[in-house]
Amino acid sequence: MFNSLGRGVARHPWITVAAWLVLTIVGFSFAVLGLRGDGLFDRVTTGAPLVPGSDSKRAADILSDERILGPRITLLVEGVDARDPDLVAAMADINRDLEAIPDAQPPVDPYVIPEGLDDPRAAAMIAADGRGFVAYVDVDAGLGDQEGATAHTVAERLRDVPSELRAEVPSAARAEGIVSSNALIVSEITDQVRADLETGEVFSLPVALLVMVIVFGGFLAAGMPMFGAFASIGAGLGALLGITYVMDVDASVVNVVTVLGLGLSIDYGLLVVSRYREELHRLVAAGADPPAAVRTGGDGVVDAALVRTMSTAGRTITFSALTVAIAISGLLVFRPPILRSIGAGALAVVLIAFLTALTLVPAVLHLTGRRLARPSRLAGVPGIRRMLARTADVQSDDGALARLAAWVQRRPWPVLIGTSAILLVLAAPVLSLQMRNTGLDLLPRDSDQRAFVTALGEQYPAMRWPQIEIVAKADPATAQAWSAALNGLDHVEQVDAPQQTGEYVAIGVHTDSPDAGGPEAVALVHEIRGLQPDFQMWVGGQAAGQIDFLDALAQRVWWAVAIVVVAVLALLFLMTGSVVIPIKTLLTNALSLCASLGVLVWAFQFGHLQGVLGFTPVGGIETYVVALFVAFSFGLAMDYEVFLLARVKELHDSGLSNDDAIRIGLQRSGRIITSAAAIIIVVFAGFMLGELLVIKEVGFALAVAVAIDATIVRLLLVPATMTLLGNVNWWAPKPLRRLYDRLEFSH
Repeated sequence: MFNSLGRGVARHPWITVAAWLVLTIVGFSFAVLGLRGDGLFDRVTTGAPLVPGSDSKRAADILSDERILGPRITLLVEGVDARDPDLVAAMADINRDLEAIPDAQPPVDPYVIPEGLDDPRAAAMIAADGRGFVAYVDVDAGLGDQEGATAHTVAERLRDVPSELRAEVPSAARAEGIVSSNALIVSEITDQVRADLETGEVFSLPVALLVMVIVFGGFLAAGMPMFGAFASIGAGLGALLGITYVMDVDASVVNVVTVLGLGLSIDYGLLVVSRYREELHRLVAAGADPPAAVRTGGDGVVDAALVRTMSTAGRTITFSALTVAIAISGLLVFRPPILRSIGAGALAVVLIAFLTALTLVPAVLHLTGRRLARPSRLAGVPGIRRMLARTADVQSDDGALARLAAWVQRRPWPVLIGTSAILLVLAAPVLSLQMRNTGLDLLPRDSDQRAFVTALGEQYPAMRWPQIEIVAKADPATAQAWSAALNGLDHVEQVDAPQQTGEYVAIGVHTDSPDAGGPEAVALVHEIRGLQPDFQMWVGGQAAGQIDFLDALAQRVWWAVAIVVVAVLALLFLMTGSVVIPIKTLLTNALSLCASLGVLVWAFQFGHLQGVLGFTPVGGIETYVVALFVAFSFGLAMDYEVFLLARVKELHDSGLSNDDAIRIGLQRSGRIITSAAAIIIVVFAGFMLGELLVIKEVGFALAVAVAIDATIVRLLLVPATMTLLGNVNWWAPKPLRRLYDRLEFSH
């Protein structure tokens, strides 16, 4: 199959390149412009990751469905004397303009309350320090598409208020304002996602190219994987747009999925280019005329090198892509839509990265002919020549990595114990892991919308949004009598009066902690849900959503683990013919994963790297970040394991002993693994430069996972364990061995 694919690409390289060029342009175009005028960033959603059918989701849906007014646009003004009589006249003119906006309710601010500023309703809208006030306008409900246009008109008018106050009111010379609404919060998050994506790519792609120049010793070879990377980004964004028509896609999914596709496409491209150069060097040095069976009418040496590359590296990439896809498919088992959309998007880009590596990159390589067998012009530069002699592609089986493997093989037990101890120490913080569903705290510290919510909570306690929202199917009098008892519960600071919303009643509960997802709020939600009123009720809010999300993970996690474990065991058996290696791989990867997760907890939950990475700790790790980190990091670890095992198995099948196969296999594949890891770390580090906390967490976690796996695990722990196991590595029961021999999944 791989030989045929190689010959097919060799016959039609220009058609292959042209097809991918069209797919890339179409993908980028659709992602930016959309199918019907709305692009990818117009279709993504944002908000709390609620679980369908859960208590918190039902509460949120009822409050949304039963609303009698449309969106509320709020203005928070700071830097004014809120009780200055001049404000009354100035705001009167502004309010007349707001009242004239069609489909909008009359504005509400402290200066429209007939009883004056001492009335409790007006006082609630004046800052605690007296240096600001709040005004808001509700848009009529049921306007359809017009709702957004009306909200935009109101928001624009409110944005002009501070400048007008500065011009008309002497005490308001320093007036500043922030306008906020749910739509503006969503817009700020999606805009930040787009900006973080651009930042990550602007940093990652040039640095990745530079690393590949060092790895390959020239720009020509280094540029080959970049063709696959660009195609993966373009086609991947187009695929994500298509997924938005099938399911809701959270804004953060765009960055998470893009960084995975970018990293994998470079990984796979690196393997293909390296193996092609190796085969090309071997054939050119041999000077043999390749058999006619591999010729496509052009240069027989080039054709033969490409076919051999596809039958070796192509097979390795296939197994790698399958294992990564299986690891990621575990996300589809869970109920939360955000995990399912990440899983679907990631599977799409894994497929695209796989296809570019097996078609586009080989086609471009074929078009270069024998040029990759020639020394690079960079090799002629004296200072660079010495560096490239150590880093660029080499044909010797006796290099630094072979010597490292030999060193490990002379002392496998100390290496095994030492590396395991290091990984366990790194994993220790996992014992303190707290998973959180964070709200606006995910936004950067200088975000307007985050500043709005912070100021509202600090200066307008009476207008603070309750941390816990109870929706009851009861009459207001019954709900009022029942809710009075809530004041006696631990951590309750205030219980709002029940508000009628259609046939339901909403009750807001404020806790004595500002942390809406903290342990106090979580404990209170559990206590409220444990009550048994005579009516039906649902408990929502951040803490409730957090509890429901974790419960949803717990319900399906073992299904996901079982699917991944069984599938990986089967795939690695088909690749190696062994039942020992797959089990060993699962154990070492699990240890590596725990170590990486421990570093993530130490850096972000404990906040030890907040100054370096520029974030504010929120007391935990985002719940869905933990889930996707486990899936992605396990998939990437399998990626490098397959790279190594494929070479070791190939050498062992050729007649080498177990130890020699490990030593030479590490020399030949280890350089590719470390180079690919260095590049993918650069890619992930680029996304750590973004501002969204969730993107920082994902980028950091995956970069650490790859660094640990490609060094401690792949270069030390795996050679040590395989040396200790010896020929047991390749053992399988006789029935399975006969099955493997019949399938003949070998080079």
